[in-house]
Amino acid sequence: MNRKHFLSSFIAATTALPAFKTLANTVAHENSSFKIPPHLKPGDTIGITSPAGYITLEQVQPSILQMQSWGFTIKIGSTIGKRDFTYGGTDEERLADFQQMLDDPTIKAIMCARGGYGFVRIIDQLDFSSFKRNPKWIIGFSDITVIHCHLAKNYGIASIHSKMCNSFPDDWTKAEPIQIETILSIKNALIGEQMGYTAPANSNNRPGKVDGLLVGGNLSIIETLAGSNSDLDTKGKILFIEDTGEYLYSIDRMLWNLKRSGKLKNLSGLIVGGFKVKPDDAGEEFGKTIYDIVFEKVKEYSYPIAFDFPVGHQRNNFALKCGVNHTLIVNETGSILRTV
Repeated sequence: MNRKHFLSSFIAATTALPAFKTLANTVAHENSSFKIPPHLKPGDTIGITSPAGYITLEQVQPSILQMQSWGFTIKIGSTIGKRDFTYGGTDEERLADFQQMLDDPTIKAIMCARGGYGFVRIIDQLDFSSFKRNPKWIIGFSDITVIHCHLAKNYGIASIHSKMCNSFPDDWTKAEPIQIETILSIKNALIGEQMGYTAPANSNNRPGKVDGLLVGGNLSIIETLAGSNSDLDTKGKILFIEDTGEYLYSIDRMLWNLKRSGKLKNLSGLIVGGFKVKPDDAGEEFGKTIYDIVFEKVKEYSYPIAFDFPVGHQRNNFALKCGVNHTLIVNETGSILRTV
């Protein structure tokens, strides 16, 4: 599928541009249904921890330098550099490090260093008492979808779905424009700038204009959380999904789960981001495209659908604010998603 996007100015909400851009205006309105953590100011501290996969201090160094250049102070968690097979330390070590970040009043945002697997092993043991009183931004995607869903389900606290430390370019001066723009979108989200992105027209899109709280993340994570204390409530929401390394039949199965559990029935809108599909095995061809698979599950509903949106396991993975009110516009010239 075509995921090529170009940066341009965001002129009007009803005009689809050949690109997307983070708006430079201050947020005028934030949804009252979710609690919005305070936006960051120069000198504020961002904690870096690894609640899932293993990562070295050397690998997070480019992100440290870049976030310091934005005026933030960085606190390195004890899990950075620790390893327990594929994990960033044992369950106990990752739990303790994340808990310390939640409880530390000097830390204003928590950047997860990378994804992988592991957050679900510790999520139910975390104590959010202090965090509820003094919420802070939690940043990440992929396996970090676990906590985005958990916060939405239990506490109604907004969070940031975006790239993590392992995606920062080693040399900012040699980075591609798309890398720079996606990383800068994290900063813009943290400091409270209005967020707005567009994607080009897709013949498979379903037109419409809706407002709603934005929720979502990695499709396989959302599916595995069904029936748990982190089960995502999608009613009346704009849902975004993405995934990587899955067979088409697996994506079909996961979307059947969302449909049968009612998660696709009462949406305000649906955003389909990047899907890096694993090639079918010879003789086991599935015979449907991503578009076929999605429309089979939502054909009786009327909400707008935007395909090929710049979110997912890809270079054009822009920061999205989960739990914040957004407007989604889909028409013949493209699609627009912006914070209200």
